[in-house]
Amino acid sequence: MNIATTKGQSKGQSRSLSLPNILTYARIAAIPVVVGCVYAQSVMDGPLWLRWVALAVFIAAGVTDVLDGYVARMWDQQSAFGRMLDPIADKLLVASCLLMLAADNSIHGWTLWAAIVILCREILVSGLREYLAALRVSVPVTKLAKWKTTVQLVAIGFLIAGEAGEQIFAPTTMIGIFLLWTSAIFTIYTGWDYFRAGIHHLIKEDEG
Repeated sequence: MNIATTKGQSKGQSRSLSLPNILTYARIAAIPVVVGCVYAQSVMDGPLWLRWVALAVFIAAGVTDVLDGYVARMWDQQSAFGRMLDPIADKLLVASCLLMLAADNSIHGWTLWAAIVILCREILVSGLREYLAALRVSVPVTKLAKWKTTVQLVAIGFLIAGEAGEQIFAPTTMIGIFLLWTSAIFTIYTGWDYFRAGIHHLIKEDEG
């Protein structure tokens, strides 16, 4: 192994262990804690304070989503690895929480369709991004998509609080469901917006 290769590997390792990426790792590590607390409280009839623990960890995970991008830009620690892992961490967190909330009946009935729409959109956009990346075409995140993510996370936060939150503020779950439907509506629009932006490149590739 020559010196240039060794330096390249060292640089890659330092990038993967940069603070922004560590924050992203922490967001992924938070997933089993949040899901485990909700499962223990709802399925295993655990104490309600587990909901507060789950909510606190979920909020901390949401904060890392804001901090990792900010720190990466401020300290010039942006990397291809980070750009790849960050949206994956977001999707894993949202999907895991939605599935757990559906399992414990916090999301039920017609509201399940809102969760299904959100999950289907994430799969659609991920597949589209993966294909366009092979064509070296980037699909930038729109401001509306960022607002969608914010509303989505707030909705999940209310639903995680659930019964524990209702002891302090009665309509906690109803607010969560309302915001989830709002997020689903944004999801449909932004999903179509991404698809419309990408379909041009897909058609162009077929014609070429």
